[in-house]
Amino acid sequence: GNLLEQILTHDQYEKNIPTKQGSQDPVEFAIKLPGRDGKPVYIPIDAKFPKEDYERLLQAQDDGDAGLVEESGKAIEHRIKAEAKKIREKYIDPPHTTDFAILYLPIEGLYAEVLRRPGLLDHLQREYRVTPSGPTTITAILNSLQMGFRTLAVEKQASEVWALLGAVKKEFGTFGDLLDKTHKKIEEAGKNIELAASKSRTISRKLRNVEELPSSKETVVIEKQDADIPFNPVKDDAVVQ
Repeated sequence: GNLLEQILTHDQYEKNIPTKQGSQDPVEFAIKLPGRDGKPVYIPIDAKFPKEDYERLLQAQDDGDAGLVEESGKAIEHRIKAEAKKIREKYIDPPHTTDFAILYLPIEGLYAEVLRRPGLLDHLQREYRVTPSGPTTITAILNSLQMGFRTLAVEKQASEVWALLGAVKKEFGTFGDLLDKTHKKIEEAGKNIELAASKSRTISRKLRNVEELPSSKETVVIEKQDADIPFNPVKDDAVVQ
């Protein structure tokens, strides 16, 4: 549990969970691999510690009793085979799990003894689809799985990034079209403003002509014209009335 907590995240494994369909037997730990339709595929991990058999083996080795050493070794072998069989029957259930499970032996010396027994490792893997592991090897396995998880995360993020870039590319194309239309509108507005400025200058020139007061000579001409018109009292009176 400590190794899993140190190497994996909490959402990458489960504790005490049944991995076989219809079974109520929980495996101690199960690593969650990504499966189809978003459902996880579990790697069952069960820890076994045949303490009495191992201590008897250590005592026989200290005493130099070769016969007892061999007897204790065979007892450990028999116990490991029995535990592997239970793991296969209780926890391995493809496709809900991988087609193998890990039997964790928490002492390096015990794991080394299993490897030392002739043909035992091959028998466990072939007959029971169980792989024994010690503290060092389980750490290597977990690190490999963690690298796999990171690779999957990177691939997922990469696909999301590509999707985002595709959307941005589409939106940028739309923005480019809008920018072109806006540019044309600005050009049209500039031309209209230039035309309006030209009209404004023309109007200003005409207004300046209108605002100029008549000169004194023109005033005299007007007065002279008025003096040359004969006075008609009847007509003028009628107009006044």
